[in-house]
Amino acid sequence: MNVNFRYLLTISMVTALGGLLFGFDISVISGTIPFIQEFFGLNETMKGWVVSSALIGCILGASFSGRLGDKFGRKKVLMVTALLFGISAIGSGFSNSIPAFVFYRILGGLAVGGASVLAPVYIAEVSPAHLRGRMVSINQLTIVIGISLAYYSNWFLLGIGENAWRWMFAAEAVPALMFFVALFIIPESPRWLVTREKEEKAKTVLGKIGGGDFASFELKEIKASLEGNEKRGTLKDAFKKKYAFILFLGIFLAVFQQWSGINVIFFYAPDIFAKANLGVDTALFQTTLIGLMNVVFTIIAMQVIDKMGRKKLLLIGASGMAVCYAVIGFLFSTGRTGDWMLLTFIIITPAFFAFGLGPTVWVILSEIFPNKIRGAAMSVATLSLWVACYLLTLTFPIFVELFNASNTFWLYAVICIVGFLVIFKYLPETKGVTLEKLEKMLVKE
Repeated sequence: MNVNFRYLLTISMVTALGGLLFGFDISVISGTIPFIQEFFGLNETMKGWVVSSALIGCILGASFSGRLGDKFGRKKVLMVTALLFGISAIGSGFSNSIPAFVFYRILGGLAVGGASVLAPVYIAEVSPAHLRGRMVSINQLTIVIGISLAYYSNWFLLGIGENAWRWMFAAEAVPALMFFVALFIIPESPRWLVTREKEEKAKTVLGKIGGGDFASFELKEIKASLEGNEKRGTLKDAFKKKYAFILFLGIFLAVFQQWSGINVIFFYAPDIFAKANLGVDTALFQTTLIGLMNVVFTIIAMQVIDKMGRKKLLLIGASGMAVCYAVIGFLFSTGRTGDWMLLTFIIITPAFFAFGLGPTVWVILSEIFPNKIRGAAMSVATLSLWVACYLLTLTFPIFVELFNASNTFWLYAVICIVGFLVIFKYLPETKGVTLEKLEKMLVKE
């Protein structure tokens, strides 16, 4: 098969710009916390609410975007998310009250939720099996690039003064506009086109990706997977008994990715460094190192995910994060918060995440669900992910206040150990298998 790699990479990169905005949007808040806490007069509980408010939008966006993508197409719904990103960026940056600020953050969350469901699904649906892991990982790479851009942008804009936080948010409007314009050049997903009885268009898209033989083979596989079924599965279909095992795996991996505790590092890193007696400027600079480590190890993961397989990467990531959290908890318990080791392990933790849980969970979620229920099931899994993320982000300041930082990080270490054991026992390897063959492997008739 002669894959037109340049074309495949182009349409995957365009779609993955949704991931870049996803990463930027959820991380930009980290550098603004000292400013908005002072501007809005927030206590610890209110700070947790304001920081996590965007995740309410993520939950809603993830709930509906899969079904909207099934109905109107992946491309059209992604274009709507691009517009929402831009409106949220400007609105958040120029809000003067907590209700207005929270509203625009929730609006951005809707876009994040939609992009987190549809970008990896689209890339998986256009990619040949032997390249799918690497292609879907592009979405995770752009997420971590977006996180890093937010960190560097925050640090760069810090010198503006007391209104720096406004420009930190507004800066997101630029990549949002780029995403919206770039989406005009990509085709609709061939698997979605088949469900809408547009087989010739689907064959044309597949032909541009892998040639005529590839297009004919894939079209036959897609039609066979839909044969005898309704063209589009409903949310009720996703909860049928025969899909129970797949749905359990999807929900567990989605929740575990968040309750591994990683977004505590991404969202609250400057706050954690501040508790270690670093100034705001120094704390924001140290946070940029986290972003850099995240990008580097995501790139490494992309190079090996289709060789080593998904399961090994997840096990390495989970075990590494468990060790890091155990050490971080120890350093807080012994009062060594100014120790170089704290900075080191806070930076190493995202490296293990980026090598394992970060890209790999999104790849597996885009792979394991059958064609018929992919949109609905992906929404359920991604909804679970954002609910878990919201609860994690909301509860971290409260847990630290109630149980102290050391016990909180030790809790995340235990969760990583539990995740390791479940993945080791129940998760099958999915590398190099077509989406339709995976369906035959995983669906329990």
